Amino acid sequence: MEKTTIYRAKTIRTMNPSMPIADTVVVRGSRILEVGTAETVQSWFSGQTPEVDDTFRGAVLMPGFVDPHVHPAMASFLLPMHWITGVEWKLPDRSLTAVRGQNEFLNRLTEIESQLPEGEPLVSWGYHELWHGQLNGEVLSRISGGRPIVVWHRGFHSLYLNDAAMEWAGITREDAEKHPQVDAERRFFYETGMAMVMARLRNYLFGSERIKAGYQTFSNVIRAGGNTTIGDMAFGLCAGEELEWQLCQEAFDENTPFRVQMTPVGIPVGAESVDIPARMAHLKSLRAKKTVRAHFGKSVKLFADGGFFSNLMQLNWPGRIDGHDGHWITSPEILRQATEAYWDAGDVVHIHTSADLGLELVLDTLEHLQARRPRFGRKLVIEHLGVSTPEQIQRAAELGANASVNIYYVHELSDRFYKGILGYERASQMSRLGTLARNNIRFSLHSDFSMAPAAPLVNAWVAVNRLCETGKVMGEHERISVEQAMKAITIDAAYMLGMDNEVGSIRSGKKADFAVLDSDPFEVPPERIRDIKVLGTVFEGKYSPNSF
Repeated sequence: MEKTTIYRAKTIRTMNPSMPIADTVVVRGSRILEVGTAETVQSWFSGQTPEVDDTFRGAVLMPGFVDPHVHPAMASFLLPMHWITGVEWKLPDRSLTAVRGQNEFLNRLTEIESQLPEGEPLVSWGYHELWHGQLNGEVLSRISGGRPIVVWHRGFHSLYLNDAAMEWAGITREDAEKHPQVDAERRFFYETGMAMVMARLRNYLFGSERIKAGYQTFSNVIRAGGNTTIGDMAFGLCAGEELEWQLCQEAFDENTPFRVQMTPVGIPVGAESVDIPARMAHLKSLRAKKTVRAHFGKSVKLFADGGFFSNLMQLNWPGRIDGHDGHWITSPEILRQATEAYWDAGDVVHIHTSADLGLELVLDTLEHLQARRPRFGRKLVIEHLGVSTPEQIQRAAELGANASVNIYYVHELSDRFYKGILGYERASQMSRLGTLARNNIRFSLHSDFSMAPAAPLVNAWVAVNRLCETGKVMGEHERISVEQAMKAITIDAAYMLGMDNEVGSIRSGKKADFAVLDSDPFEVPPERIRDIKVLGTVFEGKYSPNSF
């Protein structure tokens, strides 16, 4: 028989409404045998002297957190870059102070350039025009004419190159001018243009030692946040399926204290045409692969409009304050065709949807699908949900949609978008969780790391308080309760991955996955939720204390 241990804790928040609070949990092997009190669990031990472990006697246990939308490959090639960001970041291997203003950004970039060995490219991440002013390739060439400089936008979906980097990537001025998503004059590459640069620099970005170090840091980030289950929500997008599978096998081995469910890209990003039946046949073979820590769900990821952080999203009238247009990642017609094909095949369809015009396309598509072949439950998940209207949320509820929301937009972007892009009304109501709750739409919170910290308690703190980075409350009527926020990082996040029968709450039969906390999120003042310390995680019955 597998080892059985009784763990006693100060408080156990089970996230099971039938028994929301306990103080004792019994673990047999990798699963929960029973949860309750020291007295109620004794029926399993008649005539025996069970092992009692008081490691968590002064701690609070919650279900291991679930982040249903991260990007391991993307994060792992970004993490080794030189980060220059407009807000503070705390990572297991470094803490970053905010750099704000154009001069400050360029001075920091120049300082880094002066310290690099000759011949080493300078690749940075974190630039955003709302914090750092306007940028172009000519300015970067003034910093160095000979060293390649790549400035990756904070939103990932775009980047800038200096002249040396253009040459390094093998991109001519003519190439840039012909591409529909490149501003050749500014050496600015976005969406499919950015993907072209990434492909050209693949050997550097995914070089063996560099990417291995990135994956190790990524794993530490996931652990530090208290996560025991994550969703790779676009497998194959960054490095290609073959390399990402190899990296997954190497990085997430039997010693990794979390599991990964992978959702592959349904159609190649930027494709003007696609053989969807052939792609579906390929995904069927891909889903047969699994390791001790990684497996595929019967789900696909599709993309509607451009990235939110990168200000490439598609907006309905009145659009942006400066009047410029957004962009589609996938053309509306191809998105409709792909969604219909995967819907008919019984797949769960996750669609990257940044703003209200993109959402309108997704809802129109969903309405068509429900009319011809009704499906309900976890069938279509709207990913991100930056800008929306209350009427769209009501319509989404009527059509049976679910939502996985990046709530961190509110903290980092709402005040800046209010002043420079959207105006106050729409900016203050971005990521409208309160409206989702009032319309009984099941939703989760995600990080989309590195778009937000992979720290579920931080994102729950934003959801409950809606404080922007200047400390103002943005959209008080879109705040949610602590209980709703905790569900959105545990049981409802597990639901978005179709794993709620295995993880997401502490009850008999489920995996013995716990986040070990120094305080109870239900008892501390709401503004202190993000300050709760994650002491470690229990993954399938094995405790891994945090040392970060």
